Amino acid sequence: MLLLHSYLLLAKAPAVPFLPPEHFRPYIEEFNREDDRTVSSTITNAQSWEWMAENIPFFDASDTEMVRAYYFRWWSYRKHLKQTPDGWVITEFLPDVPWAGKDNTISCAAGHHIYEGRWLRNAIYVDDYCKFWFRKGGEPRRYSFWAADAIYARYLVNHDRPFALSLIPDLAANYQSWEKTHLDRNGLFWQIDDRDGMEKSIGGSGYRPTINSYMYGDATALGNLARLAGDGSMAAIFRAKSEGIRNRVNKDLWNSVDGFYETCSREHETFSRVRELIGFVPWYFNLPTDDRNTAWKQLFDPQGFAGLYGPTTAERRNPRFMFFDPHECLWNGPSWPFATTQTLVGMANLLNNYRSASLAVQDYFRLLRTYTYSHKRKLPDGQSIPWIDEDLNPDTGEWIARDILHRLNRPDKNRGEYYNHSTYADLIISGLVGLRPRADDQVEVNPLVPEDALDYFCVDRVRYHNRDLTILYDRSGNHYHKGAGLRIFADGTEIGRAPRIARLLIPMPN
Repeated sequence: MLLLHSYLLLAKAPAVPFLPPEHFRPYIEEFNREDDRTVSSTITNAQSWEWMAENIPFFDASDTEMVRAYYFRWWSYRKHLKQTPDGWVITEFLPDVPWAGKDNTISCAAGHHIYEGRWLRNAIYVDDYCKFWFRKGGEPRRYSFWAADAIYARYLVNHDRPFALSLIPDLAANYQSWEKTHLDRNGLFWQIDDRDGMEKSIGGSGYRPTINSYMYGDATALGNLARLAGDGSMAAIFRAKSEGIRNRVNKDLWNSVDGFYETCSREHETFSRVRELIGFVPWYFNLPTDDRNTAWKQLFDPQGFAGLYGPTTAERRNPRFMFFDPHECLWNGPSWPFATTQTLVGMANLLNNYRSASLAVQDYFRLLRTYTYSHKRKLPDGQSIPWIDEDLNPDTGEWIARDILHRLNRPDKNRGEYYNHSTYADLIISGLVGLRPRADDQVEVNPLVPEDALDYFCVDRVRYHNRDLTILYDRSGNHYHKGAGLRIFADGTEIGRAPRIARLLIPMPN
């Protein structure tokens, strides 16, 4: 038994799982064998399988690369769970880095940490982490951070109303602090690209689509939380704030000439005239109107953001694409899993929530597969192992920051190993398998899987609204032996089905 058990309040595991956990244990044993890290984590490699068996939803699919990446990302996420005198926190880097705050925390990717961690069966890790940012010495505004949005997104999964409502004063105060320091009279928020975690970008600092989208997402979430609390006055205030930001972003950050959301300079209020991947961030929060969806045609354009190992962070046609700079962390073209995650979430929202999507389900699956295959590092002997790091070359898959730091033999050359700066499991559960968290007590499932792309897939033991869900698709019916088609189970009882992949909206049984 793990020593952690005295601290945990686990949701009861289902009596008979659809996916036998032991079937996936060899993946974890493989990751443990390949790991030569000297930096230890609170939950050690020796404890990793037991922790995963108790905490994560299990996933299976006919695409074994996706399955391996799914378990690898939970295995590496576990490394970043750190028990401290302030409770559990979730780190970005395994070794301490000088630009981190208390307990080696960095707010830049904290939204990703919460979105990923919302699927854990044990609430203590993310509960503690959320409280840390506002009550235990965290610095939520050292970097841009969509805090309220992420916490509300978690509430949509676990329906822990008391916990979510307890954070309203903290989240509202955090929002007001952003307004005091980063909101200009024109109604737009500004940010330095480095404080977005996106240093050396072509578009530079100013009124960026990122910070304005994050603040729109937070205002929307605070309005929803206030309504949940029965505070109509507060809900109206934040609804007005979110609508104000939406109008300003659609008016002032949409460059109609380029057909894209772009950074605008703070001094002259002129566009940067470069399309950057951050132009898709507004869709992460469902901010754009339908007439903006044409921007997505740039994603797979060979002169736009197309990349063999992930989308570029700046369009290739720009003359400053991949301009030389000795810094190891560049946002002028390299592919960053952080931004790929935001793009995939935005694309899932586009396909689920917009009437006139300019992309199709095939495009989501295509980008997710590209992202999946980027999770590798080639060793000197030619062998490839599962990997996640900082930025990578979109054409070769080489990890750029790692290569530069090793070439210079810097003391921090291994800092990016198992880098916790993006998500993957959340993209599988809410995107590929298509469980769309909702405020009401219904189960919405819309798999973003082309009809002939996978022979089967299943996510099992998903703790959702205090039930255990299983969502499976079996083209022939011979793999899971539950019949052909798409099926949804709650606590082991079938509650919905379709003969093929389809969108289902089903009331949760009493």
